[in-house]
Amino acid sequence: AFISPCLRISPLSCRIVGPCLLALGTLSMAANILLLFPGGTWKYLVEGHISKHAKVLPGVWGGGIVVSTAVCVASFLTLGWRCTGCSDCGTRRNAFISAVLSKLAVLGAAACFVFSGLGLTDGPLCFYNASKHGHGHGTLWGYPFRDAKNYLFDRRIWSICLEPKGVVVWNSILFFLLLLISAAEMVLASLQVLNGCLGCLCGYCEGK
Repeated sequence: AFISPCLRISPLSCRIVGPCLLALGTLSMAANILLLFPGGTWKYLVEGHISKHAKVLPGVWGGGIVVSTAVCVASFLTLGWRCTGCSDCGTRRNAFISAVLSKLAVLGAAACFVFSGLGLTDGPLCFYNASKHGHGHGTLWGYPFRDAKNYLFDRRIWSICLEPKGVVVWNSILFFLLLLISAAEMVLASLQVLNGCLGCLCGYCEGK
């Protein structure tokens, strides 16, 4: 019996891409939640002194819930093409739904990528000495690195942030991690889209 070349992509999507996206979605949510506790303390979250890009929770709803939910349903539909004994095995309708859900996962990961990039560019919200930075007099809460170029590569200016302790490193590592996770999610979710599109074209029935 002839086996469609499209069929060979389905196991990859179900057994590798799907679980990988679920793992990345979990990591994305964990990284974003940690951003809400700079320095490992809940004090600044209670006071509302958290970076606005972290409070948007892009890693939770974008790179986490949207990606995980979409890929779970898409993978379930893909498994259904191969595991059910129905007469319309490999229906193009299921393939279309899977492709649409995978596109939502791409959009969710892309949103996380954009917000994470903005969070990394603006730098952390911190309590700093404005007079030393030319932003006024005294100390205040703000984004001292928003207009600074390459602040990530000049560790000498990190000490301007008085609170939270080590917030520049905390903010930079977690937002950079979110960037990597969301980029990987976009690539893998795009493979899911390709898988669904090929299913629309030629189905997934083994015998033709």
